Amino acid sequence: MVPRVIWKGSISFGLVTIPVQLFSAVSRKTVRFNQLDAETGARVRYKKVSSADDSELPPERIVKGYELPSGDYVTVTEAEFEQLAPIAARTIDIDAFIDLADIDPVFYDSAYHLVPDEATAKPYKLLAEAMGEANKVGICRFVMRSKQHLAAIRPVDGRLMLSTMVHADELVAPDELGGFDSLGDIEVDDRETAMARQLIAALESDFEPGRYTDSYREALLELIERKASGDTTATVAAPSPSSDTVVDLMAALEASVAAAKEARKRHPAVAGEGAPAAGEAPTAEAASEPEAEQVRRSA
Repeated sequence: MVPRVIWKGSISFGLVTIPVQLFSAVSRKTVRFNQLDAETGARVRYKKVSSADDSELPPERIVKGYELPSGDYVTVTEAEFEQLAPIAARTIDIDAFIDLADIDPVFYDSAYHLVPDEATAKPYKLLAEAMGEANKVGICRFVMRSKQHLAAIRPVDGRLMLSTMVHADELVAPDELGGFDSLGDIEVDDRETAMARQLIAALESDFEPGRYTDSYREALLELIERKASGDTTATVAAPSPSSDTVVDLMAALEASVAAAKEARKRHPAVAGEGAPAAGEAPTAEAASEPEAEQVRRSA
């Protein structure tokens, strides 16, 4: 499917205006199903009916209502929605440039490519390079599909990407959840910390997105393909259930470290370019192993 333009407008900061187009940076790979009548195979159709008498309602009889705690509803008309809607200006107004590290990833929502207009590609490139050198992100606001969005514009390999953001009052505060209070009373043994650090070092690698796939979706598509070809006995293996057994933490860490090291021996590429070849000096990770082993044995 050819990507389509979602929004057209301009990036605006100070007296500078740069025309751009917005394209989604993500294409969801969801397997979609329709509900069917098991006997006839016909599609199931939904009707909008009144809860008072089950009569089907025409579109002009349907209004939007907000439910109050009392159970009553406050209705809002389409005209009232239009009056409150933000002005659909075709500009992305950058309010400030801030450090990328200052933004917690929890604020990011959907990602988009910002594509420049050919006639004004130079100021676009200038902005992207200047932001990249300064390692800055532009915090901005813009209106898309009748909704005002908070967003961040960041430089990526000479290009600009826009990520819509959630507002601060939309985040779930950790203190609302409970379960974190007891962490302050837990004492972590130095032996366990040393072993955990060694496990982290053993699993250290560069991020390769292509290594991670949706195995469930792939198995589901394989099942559909096999059944479509006439194999009615096709099944999908269920994922193995996780164990609820409580294990010894140190034993689990030691076993995990050993397994990670063995995996690196079988797949040296995982260790990255920094892995020593035969005859080379060991890495810091390897040099620290005897020390960690001594800590473990002294327990």
